[in-house]
Amino acid sequence: MSKATYPLKLPASIKEAAARLAKADGVSLNQWIASAVAQKVGTMETAADFLKRRAGSATGDGFSAFLDRVPSVPAESDDETASH
Repeated sequence: MSKATYPLKLPASIKEAAARLAKADGVSLNQWIASAVAQKVGTMETAADFLKRRAGSATGDGFSAFLDRVPSVPAESDDETASH
């Protein structure tokens, strides 16, 4: 496996938490961070693939046509966005 070096700057609190978790897992901080990044990459790529398959041949044009059929009426009183 080819490896690349990347200087990583973390807030001290995150680095301390990661070091504590790495120690609890019995691995180096570097191994723990590499594993965490790999896990995130896998999750994001899996989600992107899922959404592409789910969308199929759908296009933004089809969605726009759907929205064009929605009647233009005011929102009902109980269907408005609450302001905080």
